[in-house]
Amino acid sequence: MSALTEVASGFSARHTLPLRVELVRQLKRRRTLIMGAVLALLPFVLLIAFAIGGDPSSRDGQITLMDTATASGANFAAVNLFVSAGFLLVIPVALFCGDTVASEASWSSLRYLLAAPVPRARLLWSKLAVALGLSLAAMILLPVIALAVGTAAYGWGPLQIPTGGALDTGTAVQRLVVTVAYIFVSQLVTAGLAFWLSTKTDAPLGAVGGAVGLTIVGNVLDAVTALGHWRDFLPAHWQFAWADAVQPHPEWSGMIQGTAISVTYALVLFALAFRGFARKDVVS
Repeated sequence: MSALTEVASGFSARHTLPLRVELVRQLKRRRTLIMGAVLALLPFVLLIAFAIGGDPSSRDGQITLMDTATASGANFAAVNLFVSAGFLLVIPVALFCGDTVASEASWSSLRYLLAAPVPRARLLWSKLAVALGLSLAAMILLPVIALAVGTAAYGWGPLQIPTGGALDTGTAVQRLVVTVAYIFVSQLVTAGLAFWLSTKTDAPLGAVGGAVGLTIVGNVLDAVTALGHWRDFLPAHWQFAWADAVQPHPEWSGMIQGTAISVTYALVLFALAFRGFARKDVVS
């Protein structure tokens, strides 16, 4: 009895399921390695596509960001973000956040984690922190590799603006950092959806697919112009507001509104996940 009392008195919830342990577990999983490989290969796929198709050119005379892809490494990195922000970068966020709790339930290991004992709130905080960290790492990996590949192929130079003008290399890198940060914030809604669904189901694919599906629905609704100003309350409406940051004179209002919308939705969804999981009868 004294031994049990000594263990209980020395127990600290902060020492259960350390972040480094959860991080190592998630890094070793096959889906993490595959997702990293896909993102790392995308710049090479685009490089080959531009090499086969020649320099991109506008058919109607209007220059777009895609038309400047081969102007410099910075432009190539910006194009990679542009083509992937709408969907490809949604997948790792939904995967890392939606698979994290549901996978434990599907393996029937969740109840053993809680019996360790790991407090439920501590379990969710550890998994959410690692999932968001991996999501951010995925978003950093893509432009970093794209910048390296683009620089090797097209040279290190200023970021050419489609509307005219250019950003020097130092400013361009700073603006790309802002762009990645905003894309990450804009994807917090998908992270919140995936994480909430992960606490509600024992099927990881259900949580991941549900988050991706609802994100697509948001994109579809944003395309319905009949909704008018109601679209301003959709996170998808602001997902490309980062384009205002890669201008000679950046405009921040769209990014501020998008950040406010995304963070609000995400906080509500994270709160629902913690509240529901605290009351959930865990049997798997």
